[in-house]
Amino acid sequence: FCERFSYYGMRAVLVLYFKYFLQWDDNLSTAIYHTFVALCYLMPILGALIADSWLGKFKTIISLSIVYTIGQSVMSVSSISDLTDHNRDGIPDNISVHIALSMIALILIALGTGGIKPCVSAFGGDQFEEDQEKQRTRFFSIFYLSINAGSLISTIITPILRAQTCGIHTKQRCYPLAFGVPAALMAVSLVVFVIGSGMYKKVQPQGNIMIRVFKCIGFAIKNRFRHRSKEFPKREHWLDWASEKYDKRLIVQTKMVLKVLFLYIPLPMFWALFDQQGSRWTLQATTMDGNFGSVQIQPDQMQTVNPILIIVMVPVVDAVIYPLIKKCKINFTPLRKITVGMFLASLAFVAAALVQVQIDKTLPVFPAAGQSQIKVINLGTDTAIVQFEPQLRNVTVTSMESTDYMTFETSELQSVSITSGNKTKNEITELPGQNRHTFVIKTTAAEIVTKWVSLFINNLPDDINITMEDVSFGIVTSLSASNYASFSGGSTYNYKITATRNSATCSFTSKAFGFGSAYTIIINEVSCQLYSEDIPPNTVHMAWQIPQYFILTCAEVVFSVTGLEFSYSQAPSNMKAVLQAGWLLTVAVGNIIVLIVAGASKLSEQWAEYVLFAALLLAVCIIFAVMAYFYTYTDPTEVEAQLDEEEKEQVKKDQDIYEKQAEAVSRM
Repeated sequence: FCERFSYYGMRAVLVLYFKYFLQWDDNLSTAIYHTFVALCYLMPILGALIADSWLGKFKTIISLSIVYTIGQSVMSVSSISDLTDHNRDGIPDNISVHIALSMIALILIALGTGGIKPCVSAFGGDQFEEDQEKQRTRFFSIFYLSINAGSLISTIITPILRAQTCGIHTKQRCYPLAFGVPAALMAVSLVVFVIGSGMYKKVQPQGNIMIRVFKCIGFAIKNRFRHRSKEFPKREHWLDWASEKYDKRLIVQTKMVLKVLFLYIPLPMFWALFDQQGSRWTLQATTMDGNFGSVQIQPDQMQTVNPILIIVMVPVVDAVIYPLIKKCKINFTPLRKITVGMFLASLAFVAAALVQVQIDKTLPVFPAAGQSQIKVINLGTDTAIVQFEPQLRNVTVTSMESTDYMTFETSELQSVSITSGNKTKNEITELPGQNRHTFVIKTTAAEIVTKWVSLFINNLPDDINITMEDVSFGIVTSLSASNYASFSGGSTYNYKITATRNSATCSFTSKAFGFGSAYTIIINEVSCQLYSEDIPPNTVHMAWQIPQYFILTCAEVVFSVTGLEFSYSQAPSNMKAVLQAGWLLTVAVGNIIVLIVAGASKLSEQWAEYVLFAALLLAVCIIFAVMAYFYTYTDPTEVEAQLDEEEKEQVKKDQDIYEKQAEAVSRM
């Protein structure tokens, strides 16, 4: 429970940590996220080798759990913004320190969580005797319940922890707490596991069957190419070339394993889509409205839909859906189930693309390269006429009003002319491109005052100190402004804003800030404020993600659960771990596919990328359906029983030959 809480809790907020703390764009955040997940699913092979060939399961779990705990702790430390100096936006100036610590932490976590993955369940199974099948079954039921409970609860709690504000010098999203709690629970799990050491049965390492399988395959290939001439007769299967060195049982079992592994080749494409719940789908949720009445759902909390649906749907599918299909006399074989799962996952991404199209209609249009966007706010009592030269646009702004953002080609915009009352002012513009700018004007008795500003604007003659909840915006001089800061949005979030002017303090409560919105707040009088909306709130509701999560969860139920069952049923008794490693490897390869496809596609529209992934999986689904059609199911128990009989017959023949030779010798 603690280990799964630690892993899924950290992973739930990871892509938002990349985007909002490390200030990476969506593509880089997605790439690093999937690289990390791929590493986590590559490491089980290393963990199995260490456990079976060297340390044993117990020492491997202890050693790699220490690495795991250190990694989680470093991750928490890496997210402390007070480690280095920071600018007014709250972004650490020395961001490379945070990036370096984060990458070290993720490598350690991947080694830890991946390395212990093949050991923990097997170590639990080792604690039972052969006649304790009932107790073993009960243990695994509790074991898998703990896994699901850990992942579900952590995906709910860690986004809540992330949404808090914390810090000494700056008040930022509380990533140290969101990463720190999983680190603490991983430390707890390690301590509890060590305390129970005297109670465990510790099986010594027996040697890794995977190494023998690889050696057998390698020898067969080498032997085949060594005897390419026609002098040597052809053999029924290329693995039969290993018969000079390896026994028939190992060769037959390796053939069975390779037969299943060949079917695994198309499967990574499913995981390429499935694991985007934690990256692209979470980023999609950041552009949606999470207001569910009295409950505010954070973007990373939408991932909880999957484990909740899994807990509900697995028993429903097993107890209702499959029996109904059977009653309809449909032969719904495991490979057909896997094919349906791939098809459903493709549909889920079509649904995600449709939602994205609706989101794109509501998103603000930001300036492209070579463009600037300008909003004008009139803080004076007179109407102002603003002319953008040379002859680009004229706008009229009444007192205490603002315009929407206007887009200009930066190279063409040379100056701004303001006329208010009987006064006129010209200002030369040198604005950086691909940015939004707010232009504030105010007519005084003597002149027209202008400023380029953002967020809190002081429309008072004196300096003021502004705080919003625990976040201080510092001293804001007259007609100047603070920088932007991030706050949790939603209808239940109304923040207390305090403005201090000449030792006089006055407070007011902000209006509710919508998800994804940005505002400029003008302090006109200490007791009066004016809001200017810079970016409108998200209007597409997060509930529209539920259909795509539902379809993808249906896909997972018929794909993942069936795939594990199929692998187990088709594997020889002593090679089930080999196929387990192969199954986990498909997850790793799937995450690598995300990196390749997302990097190579260069699609500017997110909905188009969803459609691309859906199309790729549909094509792979068709290929897999053809492969499944020609697959012949085998019963490993029968094959091994036949091998046992053949070995007994061979032993008997050898014994008869030995007896005849002994009898002949005695006669001599």
